[in-house]
Amino acid sequence: MTLADTDRHSRPRAARDYSLTGPQARAAIETGLASAEWYHSDIPRKAMKDLMRRKDGPALRDTALWIGLLILSALGGIATWGTWATVPFWAVYGVLYGSACDSRWHECGHGTAFRTSWMNDAVYVLASFMVMRNPTSWRWSHARHHTDTIIVGRDPEIALMRPPNLARKSLAFIGIPDVFEQFWILARNAAGRFSADERDYIPESERPKAIRWARVFVAIHLAAVAGALATGSLLPLMLIGGPRIYGCWHMVMTGLLQHGGLAENVLDHRLNSRSLHMNPVSRWIYWNMNYHVEHHMFPMVPYHALPRLHALIKHDLPPANSSLLDAYREMIPALIRQRHAPGHHIPKALPPTAQPFRAEFHALDGERQ
Repeated sequence: MTLADTDRHSRPRAARDYSLTGPQARAAIETGLASAEWYHSDIPRKAMKDLMRRKDGPALRDTALWIGLLILSALGGIATWGTWATVPFWAVYGVLYGSACDSRWHECGHGTAFRTSWMNDAVYVLASFMVMRNPTSWRWSHARHHTDTIIVGRDPEIALMRPPNLARKSLAFIGIPDVFEQFWILARNAAGRFSADERDYIPESERPKAIRWARVFVAIHLAAVAGALATGSLLPLMLIGGPRIYGCWHMVMTGLLQHGGLAENVLDHRLNSRSLHMNPVSRWIYWNMNYHVEHHMFPMVPYHALPRLHALIKHDLPPANSSLLDAYREMIPALIRQRHAPGHHIPKALPPTAQPFRAEFHALDGERQ
């Protein structure tokens, strides 16, 4: 189950059934939207081979910096605990734990961050724990997300269903109630229980592994709670679990922009994904996932090569938003309108140099550009 799954129970009544086992799922299969062919910008074979080359160096550098800053900020927070001087240390630790984990989870889940497989797997499991996601379940969830991106009834990771629950999404910036629901999902998995949606995308042979990881993650979090109760201090929870609440704001801020307000049920990532420019610090936290159209078109290109990929194909893409603020100025009015007009979406305009929309990549369910 994903954040989108838990959102179904506390959002306004949707015009569509976003579950993976309902009528929209059947319609997606019947109309050819499921596991379909997607539009891709043309790239010379030699250039693509170079872009897809995996390296250990960039990810080792960035991971060492990430882990190093986590350790230093935690030590600073512990040393100054009980004083106002502790606040900046925990603020930094929170973002590194509660937000930077998301991009590390994502890239290492794709297996593209490092060339060495075990390095990808190790960082993936660590980041999965931090972001409170079952590492087995989410491998399959994210694979489906890339196969059927924002296809209603097929994609388990649609964060902004229509009509959007804006109050809930605002609370997500402080991890409420998301973190508690994510822990409940882990606890449910630890008990061997899976939702209908989870059973749809997780092969039966993988479920025992999902159960084992859920039990490990739940045990560690419960140990942190026990430590806090035993010591009468919040410090154990500031180190483990707590940052997933107060430090997730950057993850939510960037994550909502990936597809928010854009078209559903289209087979062209230029219509349903958003690329934008952002400051270097956010790009490092986010591992270049601001180039999101490019990532969805070519998911096997490592994060460190995405700026080069963007430069190579930007003539074929909608202009990237100039900043985070510019992207939110585009998205928020569309989300507000979708509360009363769920069929509304932002039409992304292509530059004159782009290949035009092809009929077979237009919406197949009645939404037209």
